[in-house]
Amino acid sequence: MEKRTFFTAFGSIAISMLSVVSCTNAGNNSSAAIKPNIVIIYADDLGYGDVGAYGATRLKTPNLDMLANGGVRFTNGYATSATCTPSRYALLTGQYPWRNEDAKILPGSAPLIIDTAQMTLPKMLKEKGYYTGVVGKWHLGLGTGIVDWNQRVSPGPNEVGFDYAYIMAATQDRTPTVFLENGLVEGLEKDDPLFVDYEKNFEGEPTGLDNAELCTMKWHHGHNNSIHNGIPRIGFQKGGKSALWVDEDMADDFLGKAQRYIQENKTKPFFLYYALQQPHFPRTPNQRFVGSSGMGPRGDAIVEADWCVGELIKTLETEGLLENTLIIFSSDNGPVLNDGYYDDAVEKLGDHKPAGPLRGGKYSLFEAGTRVPFMAYWKGKIEPMVSDAIFSHVDLFSSLAKLAGSETRGPDSQELLEVLMGTSQQGREELILEATSRTALRKGDWVMIPPYKGPALQTQVNIELGNSKEFQLYNLKEDFGQQNNLAKSEPEKLQEMIKTFENIRGTKFEEIEQLELK
Repeated sequence: MEKRTFFTAFGSIAISMLSVVSCTNAGNNSSAAIKPNIVIIYADDLGYGDVGAYGATRLKTPNLDMLANGGVRFTNGYATSATCTPSRYALLTGQYPWRNEDAKILPGSAPLIIDTAQMTLPKMLKEKGYYTGVVGKWHLGLGTGIVDWNQRVSPGPNEVGFDYAYIMAATQDRTPTVFLENGLVEGLEKDDPLFVDYEKNFEGEPTGLDNAELCTMKWHHGHNNSIHNGIPRIGFQKGGKSALWVDEDMADDFLGKAQRYIQENKTKPFFLYYALQQPHFPRTPNQRFVGSSGMGPRGDAIVEADWCVGELIKTLETEGLLENTLIIFSSDNGPVLNDGYYDDAVEKLGDHKPAGPLRGGKYSLFEAGTRVPFMAYWKGKIEPMVSDAIFSHVDLFSSLAKLAGSETRGPDSQELLEVLMGTSQQGREELILEATSRTALRKGDWVMIPPYKGPALQTQVNIELGNSKEFQLYNLKEDFGQQNNLAKSEPEKLQEMIKTFENIRGTKFEEIEQLELK
């Protein structure tokens, strides 16, 4: 992979960045106008190899490539987890997800897992004068565990720092299949209330298990409960017909809300967390994009997501905001092909490699589970470069706090603003990686995966999990694809890694193993 060096404008970049920070620290009214807007665009299940700038050739992602090639493209950018809920939790709290036992893949009926008293990224930015909004996938729980969807659902995004929230209730493959705007189900009519249950079906309601003739998308595993829009889901629902979404229009719905949010708040500094649903399953690209990739719905959904990013950038440019907006793009975890539905993702893959040269994928402790496309773009402020610095999504909390002029820091979040801006390559030295409640350690060029019980392969999705009866030790500088386990040939390095791992986790490995395998 070609590596570009720092540009000669290094000094002017640093001065520009510091002037922004010093202005935001000034604390007077005039400084509010020059606070940079912050936009985080978070894809869902997008792999390291799914973007042109990261090596994809069959998939065309011109807008993502523009961000990557026009800003800092990280080669060592990490989600904090190989699954969605934990990564999103860490992004918004600056805390490792394994510190919260509830930060696991949540069912649609789960209560909010962020404590309303907890400091969050949007709360911190609000304190510094930002208007805060989230549009798209949430998947961090809603309410207290017993939800009446016909009333305002609380607590939710608004209670943890977002001034505006337009979200799907759970995930696209789970009930209820409705959007919520500031806690209220959008379009719900009083004479047709919405009911949701994750234990039993409602009398007379068809399911994917019993009524395959009503399904336009065939379920592969787990997704065989209530049918909506021809797609069987996880969970049961009844009523609320006027509020149910159209899957094929979801990308347009979220994009429109994100654009409107920008337009309505362009006169004040804003933070937008734009959480794309693509290419998570069920993959339902709008008809405009069907067939655009030649790789089936998964490829088409990625093309659609790239278009959405381009349209959002156009909105920022039209509103005169692009030169005062930091755009961060990444994915919540690595790629997966068949994860619940038959949609030709495997059959039409061809020579495309969603994980690129990495081993594993979603759910995996191998690199493809958490190493993801990650880029930072700020027109006129960030010079194009490739950075090999280790940067985790958990570090965005403290780094953006520094940018906003806040002294607040996340519990596990390192302040790496200069790395994010491309004026330094001194990133993290150590990072805990997480996948389905199991953890590993990245330190320098090395990765250590402790022994875990359980299958080596998750057969339903055909992904190596990283489980082994023995310690695994890889030198990523020499073995990018993690093919050579050096645990036995490098005993001193292994012991060093185990000690560091135990120090960060705060307990001995044997105790950690028992906690994680409960």
